[in-house]
Amino acid sequence: MEIVKKQTSGDRLYRIFIYLVLSLLAISIIVPVAWVFLASVKENSEFYGNPWTLPAGFHWQNFVDAWNKASMGSYMLNSVIVTALALAILLVVALPAAYCLSRFRFRFRKFLNLCFMGGLFINVNYIVVPIFLMLRDGDTWLKNTFGGSFLLNNIVVLAIVYAATALPFTIYLLSGYFATLPHDFEEAAYIDGAGYGKTMTKIIFPMAQPSIITIILFNFLSFWNEYIISLTLLSSANGPRTLPVGLLNLMQAQQSAAQYGIMYAGLVMVMLPTLILYICVQKKLTQGMTVGGLKG
Repeated sequence: MEIVKKQTSGDRLYRIFIYLVLSLLAISIIVPVAWVFLASVKENSEFYGNPWTLPAGFHWQNFVDAWNKASMGSYMLNSVIVTALALAILLVVALPAAYCLSRFRFRFRKFLNLCFMGGLFINVNYIVVPIFLMLRDGDTWLKNTFGGSFLLNNIVVLAIVYAATALPFTIYLLSGYFATLPHDFEEAAYIDGAGYGKTMTKIIFPMAQPSIITIILFNFLSFWNEYIISLTLLSSANGPRTLPVGLLNLMQAQQSAAQYGIMYAGLVMVMLPTLILYICVQKKLTQGMTVGGLKG
């Protein structure tokens, strides 16, 4: 009985410790985010007092000025186009590739898996300069040959680069999830006369919905918040900008102009889509990560 009581007491203390650590971690995340939201509706005069005071009112003009005067609207439109196009390209390529690698046996399958595994250890930020040089040389050749160039300062090319750099992680995660699915449904579909493509789209993809939502969320966050590649490939002064690059320009301009409310309104515009998406797919995200990790 004493041993049982000691174990029960130890488990209780352990749970209390875990809850305490999680509470402190939640506070460390929630407080800065809430502070940014409150700062985005303050007037400039309120920033010169106590930074922890609540706003006297909701100054929504900060968002209007950030959207119009600071061109955050065009930056957001560019980010939406780049992110949506990159996700579409990524899913079209990664889903069939992961399905074939996880469900079929063919020559060079292990080699391809090894290549994708190796891609997980390559930090994209380390190869952004070679990517830029390759596109610059391509633009030079196009200009000398056809009189025009389009590889740099092009949001479509940026979306393709995003999709290509995300392929190793996406295929690895999807392959692990596809490997956990039973073969009975596929065999039944084959008996009914369904081909490989129809079986993949009608049977496997609906069953793998949690994992697909997981990779969509992860890659959305990566593409939406990406800064270094966008800054490098969209380097023209008058060219398009994505939201993170535009936000940096806004912060530099508004700090010198002491327009802090507009600056924090721009921060909220960047954060809000990711928060809304995460809240909507939180349950599916947890399912995709737990089940997809059973068979690596």
